[in-house]
Amino acid sequence: MLFYFCRNLIEYMCKLLFKIFRNKTQKVSFEATDPMKKFLIVGLGNIGAEYVNTRHNIGFKIVDALAQKHNASFETLKLGSLTSFKLKGRAFVLLKPNTYMNLSGKAVKYWMDKEKISLENVLVITDDLNLPFGSLRLKTKGSDGGHNGLKDVQAKLNTTKYNRFRFGISAAFGRGRQVDYVLGEWSDDEKHQLKERLDIAADLVESFALSGVNNTMNNFNGK
Repeated sequence: MLFYFCRNLIEYMCKLLFKIFRNKTQKVSFEATDPMKKFLIVGLGNIGAEYVNTRHNIGFKIVDALAQKHNASFETLKLGSLTSFKLKGRAFVLLKPNTYMNLSGKAVKYWMDKEKISLENVLVITDDLNLPFGSLRLKTKGSDGGHNGLKDVQAKLNTTKYNRFRFGISAAFGRGRQVDYVLGEWSDDEKHQLKERLDIAADLVESFALSGVNNTMNNFNGK
């Protein structure tokens, strides 16, 4: 009896140590990856429990959905939470800046430089009041559209020519209620539809890296 107990205990401890070792050795950086096959996917949002389920945090929600799909766990590093995974020869580095929305560009620029990721392989995900709820739109350039997160990204990158993925949150608010609306939580009807829209949004991000930005725009814009 004692023999079997000891053997089971040893097996359990070995499995536990292996899991701990695997987690500690998992790295965000893909130093050996071809730079042209490495992509920085940035979800914009605000940190803090009070913002988790707000419309303005859809960027965080989308990268969370993508990470969950690939069993990737975020860790807190400089200027944000990061995780990574590989898919069909492409390396995905997912970033959620912890600088708050208005200073997002600092984190984007830092991790672009650190991971040696070219501008054409960067995708910034954000909410858009001018699109119907759940509508998807990928563009390769454009103005910030009054979005403070994009405004800071544009300033730090010193260009308007970067890929951005806008997720529609609609503009169903009264006069003078915009701030309350974007920082408010989803309606019950929106929550019901959100899971499906997040799945499609995750597919769009994968397509951006695997099929290219033009094919992805053709296949997903307005979907």
